[in-house]
Amino acid sequence: MTGHPFETDLDKNPANYTPLTPVSFLTRTAAVFPTRPSVIHGSERYTWAETRDRCHRLASALAKRGIGRGDTVTVMAPNITAAFEATFGVPMAGAVLNALNVRLDAATIAFILEHAETKILLTDTEFAPVIEEALARLDKRPIVIDIQDRQGPGGKHLGEMDYESFLATGDPGFEAVPPETEWDAITLNYTSGTTGNPKGVVYHYRGAYLNALGNAMVWAMKHHPIYLWTLPMFHCNGWCFPWTITALGGTHVCLRRVEAGPIYDAIADQGVTHLCGAPIVMNMLLNAPNEQKRDWSHQVRMMTAASAPPATVIAGMEAMGIAVTHVYGLTEVYGPAVVCEWHQEWSALPSGDQANLKARQGVRYPVLEGLMVADPETLAPVPDDGETIGEVFMRGHVVMKGYLKNETATDAAFAGGWFHTGDLGVMHPSGYIELKDRSKDIIISGGENISTIEIEGVLYRHPSVLEAAVVARPDEKWGETPCAFVTLKLGLDVDEDEIINFCRDNMAHYKSPKTVVFGDLPKTSTGKIQKFVLRDRARAL
Repeated sequence: MTGHPFETDLDKNPANYTPLTPVSFLTRTAAVFPTRPSVIHGSERYTWAETRDRCHRLASALAKRGIGRGDTVTVMAPNITAAFEATFGVPMAGAVLNALNVRLDAATIAFILEHAETKILLTDTEFAPVIEEALARLDKRPIVIDIQDRQGPGGKHLGEMDYESFLATGDPGFEAVPPETEWDAITLNYTSGTTGNPKGVVYHYRGAYLNALGNAMVWAMKHHPIYLWTLPMFHCNGWCFPWTITALGGTHVCLRRVEAGPIYDAIADQGVTHLCGAPIVMNMLLNAPNEQKRDWSHQVRMMTAASAPPATVIAGMEAMGIAVTHVYGLTEVYGPAVVCEWHQEWSALPSGDQANLKARQGVRYPVLEGLMVADPETLAPVPDDGETIGEVFMRGHVVMKGYLKNETATDAAFAGGWFHTGDLGVMHPSGYIELKDRSKDIIISGGENISTIEIEGVLYRHPSVLEAAVVARPDEKWGETPCAFVTLKLGLDVDEDEIINFCRDNMAHYKSPKTVVFGDLPKTSTGKIQKFVLRDRARAL
């Protein structure tokens, strides 16, 4: 007899093992809460039973066009009903969902469609001009289905039929194609590709299922949340929240464009309880005209990530009655995988101290197995002194399969058995990490490392500053010096000297910006400031 008794005749079988899939969340919710509201998009209202049928119709329609296991279906759409339905309908067909950033240029879209080997493209007609140009660059054109959203501006039809007609060809009784294993690919998300072509990040069913549940755990979410789609669904598949909210029998409130007025209206009129977004969304709400602001009496929670939110912005949101949870992650880890877990005793601290604590990235999600700050070469953890800078590393079930057709990049990302984030941070004695910069963003001036995040945090404390970003500017004497790009609040005016002196009064002089440039900041569609653009501008000064 070999092995121990727990291995003998105790094997996986259909009764005790089914590969995890977030599609099962829809199946359960539609069965348990068939009449509860599932999706609200302008005048469109659906129940969970209706959404289940529409997703099955989509899967069936795809299957009738020959789409099956491992095929890629690409979606070009903002946060609308069709984009949400694709999150379930595409994997139900056994296919892989590729959601495109709606702000991409034609050349990048063409690269992705070719690299992903897209078989069917579902595209909102608003984006017809850029999609038409992208398709013209391809040798092999995918089947195109036009999404005509009643809340959108409309546009030229490029495909053979519209989305609703396509759904009508499908069968609501279609039997969903289950994954063969949890390791099967469920979605494909491309990185921003600030240099060279973007990389295709492949998600598996297990990671999507677990991170969806992780979201609910770290946010202490209850049944039937009302979730506002301010975070793009194309960004890390909406941080897995299409699956999270569905699992909880909640309601998805779609928002085609992220604007302060509609957000206030949705919170007040639809009873929105949860939303996600970058710090720019919080800034938008804080600085909205008074006539756009609304009052509400219920609890609202917001999850934010991207760049570290300045403590002053967090404090402002809390004063408005929106509780902020700070998370951190990357495309390669399904969105957020680290959370600034709150301790009850911290609530007794002064508001400024609370905001400073909330600005930390925090600790690992329950579904992430490993998180450390370590030397990027030796992978030796740095001291937990809150000062020694190292690279942030992760490992576990919610790390991507790898980069599609890019073995070199995949091997580099996983060197040493950890995922290399490229982010620099410190480990506090409490076990909470705090980011200091991207490795490419750290400023080395006269041999000293300067964190751009630290400078930005000071800039945001200036009463006239709406937005700020800091990058390195070449300097003959020091090698590099900090260059600040600042957007001022409407109607306020300060000069470069005042900004520099304010920084010198609030931090070490050598860290203060030597140059200040005023104007709007370039951003991605997810609200991240495009520092590579600012670095180019700084070099040209």
